[in-house]
Amino acid sequence: MGLEAWYMDGSDEDQRKPHRLNPNQPVTLDELKKLGVFYWKLNADIYESDPELEKIRKDQGYSYMDIITIQRDSLPNYEEKLKMFYEEHLHLDDEIRYILDGQAYFDIRDKEDRWIRIAMEKGDLITLPAGIYHRFTLDETDYTKAMRLFVGEPVWKAYNRPADDFDIRHNYVASLQGSRE
Repeated sequence: MGLEAWYMDGSDEDQRKPHRLNPNQPVTLDELKKLGVFYWKLNADIYESDPELEKIRKDQGYSYMDIITIQRDSLPNYEEKLKMFYEEHLHLDDEIRYILDGQAYFDIRDKEDRWIRIAMEKGDLITLPAGIYHRFTLDETDYTKAMRLFVGEPVWKAYNRPADDFDIRHNYVASLQGSRE
């Protein structure tokens, strides 16, 4: 099955729940692409030697990678980290994540500032463009193992909303104007 995404409800219920609108309003891969989000489905069982992953890394210039396991007993300051990941923010560089095991959600803002939830599972590789407002959380399984990829040295800095004065945010918003249909 391919990537699944949908518009979120406005509930303050547990962030790990799906938060689908009723009725559900799915979001297609083409709609995500118009927001600058790109997706690949890979075989996470062979990530250490996967020629498809190597090609993506080479083509995109992803020269640095590490692996993070997010679960209560292995991530120091687990609760604080989850809260931090779920704060709405942007980065000055693209965010690239590859789910090696488990599941998680990325939430992004669309052109009208509505939340879209992207369900990530084993084998999903996603890139979020620099300047897009987003957040991350686990689902109710409370576990994911992800590869983090970067162009050059990793930059861990997140800028919580509002961060509209950054050039990268202006560039991102301008790129959306060009993709209106």
